[in-house]
Amino acid sequence: MSARLRNLNPYELHKYLVNVYCLTGKGSTSLLKRDTSKDRTDLDVIRENHKFLWEEDDVADSWEKQLAKKYYDKLFKEYCICDLTRYKENKVALRWRIEREVVLGKGQFQCGNKHCLNDHELKSWEVNFAYVEDNQKRNALVKVRLCPECSDKLNYRSKKREVKRLKKKKKTKSKKNQAVEDTSGDENPRTPEGEPPGEATTSQTVAETESADSLWKKAPQEPEEKTREEEFEEYLEDLLL
Repeated sequence: MSARLRNLNPYELHKYLVNVYCLTGKGSTSLLKRDTSKDRTDLDVIRENHKFLWEEDDVADSWEKQLAKKYYDKLFKEYCICDLTRYKENKVALRWRIEREVVLGKGQFQCGNKHCLNDHELKSWEVNFAYVEDNQKRNALVKVRLCPECSDKLNYRSKKREVKRLKKKKKTKSKKNQAVEDTSGDENPRTPEGEPPGEATTSQTVAETESADSLWKKAPQEPEEKTREEEFEEYLEDLLL
């Protein structure tokens, strides 16, 4: 062994010998490449353990399932994104929206079809989504918002149920208000028999005045204050449908 090699520490000597061994033969560097055929990324793990719907009693008993469950919890499950490429075969792909799509309004203020960017005359549809998961047939009732053209594609084979906002009925007048209207509606009251016309008119006018004063003296009924949750639900109903 040369003097130069004797002065190297064990690690430096190892690197030198490995380089000489690997670089002297043609194609020998391929031996240094790591086998990546069994490598899995986080996305691969999520795909293998993904569930369209996680039930409360589903247990994530492995780190792979825990990772898939964390990904599921971050999805927005109000509306779905659909792929209508094979709509003529009555095959529609559905998935939940991700954060970036929610920020851009995709699937809510923009057509929920994956390949459509239309944002006019959108309608909400309720779809009974049938899919296979863990070799079992499952069903889930989901909503999608589509433009008129994509709505026709969705309903190509079978008519789906359109989700419409129900208009609130106006409150009927209370019986007290109706009684006041009935009383005030008689402009020419008749004079009772046996009483002078002046006295009858005066006494009836006084009675009507006292009745009106008693109504004005009553404290006005304050409208019931809506809770924050009720106001938020009404806002979402006006916004989403």
